[in-house]
Parts: sequence; C-alpha cells; structure tokens
Amino acid sequence: MSETTIEETIRNQISDNAILLYMKGSPSAPQCGFSLRTVQCLIACGQRFAYVDILSNPDIRATLPQIADWPTFPQLYVEGELIGGCDIVSEMHENGELKPLLEEASARSTAD
Repeated sequence: MSETTIEETIRNQISDNAILLYMKGSPSAPQCGFSLRTVQCLIACGQRFAYVDILSNPDIRATLPQIADWPTFPQLYVEGELIGGCDIVSEMHENGELKPLLEEASARSTAD
C-alpha cells in the first residue's frame, strides 16, 4: 500500500467536497478573525460545508499555499476551484454572489 502524499490528500479533499474551507480552528471555534468572518459568511448562506483545521494539520498548512498559489488562510474551495480568502468571501457575501454559488454547488453535489 502506497502512502498518500500531502499533495494527493489535499487534492482529494478538494475534489471530494463541494464546499471546503481550509481554516484556522473549526467553524465552532475559529482561531483567527479572518477564519471567523469567513465561517460567518458561509453559515449565513445556509449550506453545509466541510473544513480542514490547518493548525492541527501542519503539513497541509505548509503545502497548500504552494499548490494553490495563495499564501494565506482561510481558503475557500467550491467545486474544486479556489474562490479566495476572507476578503473575497466577505465581499461576495455582501454583494449577493456567495449564496447562489454555494447553493448551486450544494445542489449539484447532492444530485451526484
């Protein structure tokens, strides 16, 4: 049995979850203000999402910015695509773009 690399693990997490947030802490106990704001936006949209706590996964924390070419956390992925971090997610939530994006992703993932 071959050992899965961190990159493979990350790619699998992204492909296996329609809505995935890499964050510091958990949705119920965010460990930074940016993660808190991002989680609040996602919860306000009413769709379930998966998360990975990068503080308890230091290998993912170190590797993901290289794969994503995005240096900071949190990072939101929807249907395998990097949407962005806190500022982008907050802006999309405020202008009404985030909720329909998440609803469509959630509907497609439950249809599969």
